Amino acid sequence: MALKITDECINCDVCEPVCPNQAIFMGAEYYQIKPERCTECVGHFDEPQCAARCPVDCIPLDEAHEETREQLKQKYLLLQQQ
Repeated sequence: MALKITDECINCDVCEPVCPNQAIFMGAEYYQIKPERCTECVGHFDEPQCAARCPVDCIPLDEAHEETREQLKQKYLLLQQQ
């Protein structure tokens, strides 16, 4: 699954620079995640870096974008080719 940022986000700017896939961006009111770029850091780290560093724990799994670990790995490989 991709991750998402909820409206509990305090815009602390911690998540965006640690995303290896440039999936995080500033939305109209708070940071958001592009699901097509989010691999939960598969291929880069053992755990999602944004969620690990979030001080308010507002980055859960996005159930609207279910993916297996293998699908996330394939997405990682495709992103590396770009």
